[in-house]
Amino acid sequence: MYDCTYIEPSHTVRGLFLFPFLIFLNLYNMYYNDDTAIYFDGKFMKAKDAGTDLYGQSLHYGYSVFEGIKSYSTDHGTQIFKAKEHYERLKRSAELMHIPFDYSVNQLTELTYELLDRNGFTDAYIRPLVTCSPNMSLSKGQKSYLSLLAWEWNNGYLADKMKIMTSPFQRPNPKAFKVEAKVGGHYVNSILACQDAKDKGYDEALVLDENGNVAESSGANVFYEKDGVLYTPAKGSILPGITRQTVMEICNELNIPVEETFFKPEEMRGAEAGFFCGTAAEIVALDSLDDVPFTRNWENTASSRVQQAYLKLVRVLSL
Repeated sequence: MYDCTYIEPSHTVRGLFLFPFLIFLNLYNMYYNDDTAIYFDGKFMKAKDAGTDLYGQSLHYGYSVFEGIKSYSTDHGTQIFKAKEHYERLKRSAELMHIPFDYSVNQLTELTYELLDRNGFTDAYIRPLVTCSPNMSLSKGQKSYLSLLAWEWNNGYLADKMKIMTSPFQRPNPKAFKVEAKVGGHYVNSILACQDAKDKGYDEALVLDENGNVAESSGANVFYEKDGVLYTPAKGSILPGITRQTVMEICNELNIPVEETFFKPEEMRGAEAGFFCGTAAEIVALDSLDDVPFTRNWENTASSRVQQAYLKLVRVLSL
């Protein structure tokens, strides 16, 4: 579902707010070059020629919605994984944020395939972003602009066996935000949690809700395994990810029990296995939580079976 903001040449960013996006990306010179094509405000153009308005609510207030999508090289050619689900969520996010957005799922999918074709990409990360017209007031958007960006991605952004810590930063209160929407401004919380964990020597953060229950990482959903059962936080304070749903579908196929429930971090510490999952991360095994190791060899867990099934699924698009 999402990444944190630490950037290395082999890494990427799930929740990064890309404004002014071309200026920022140019600093790293890793997402595009002089020939890279993007789709922006109704037409394809060179990435280096695009720009944004400094008076937009999206820049000043984080008032934007986005998606993170991946395409893969498969036996059937380049395929976008679960494009329909991602673009339905993008449209729903815009609706929840009162952002006018008229593109259909079919239009968005066709434009994305054209974007991949124009750039010659197969394995790629795709970032649709919906921003708003100039407006410095605290009112709903009057007009939106669609950007479609993509860059090559041949490997995940995280390594297996991550060391994670319980974060002092909470997930935003669902009564204060539409937490089921994928909104740019929400990811300030993710940046704070992720960077705090890295500053303390960990790979990632485990973020709790306002009641002290496990919610998710700074940018991915979480599962842990005990006695052959996988547990994942119930909906309420989480972004219910598309990869999370895919994991549950895989478990159903493999006859692995899954329970959506509320639980504290102490219930997860010392479990048999744990993993984060998201579009960018795919499925990432966890080594320890708060310096307490998970107890079983990863290769001997039900979680590992799910990971292998997912890696197969995105390449062949069927179980």
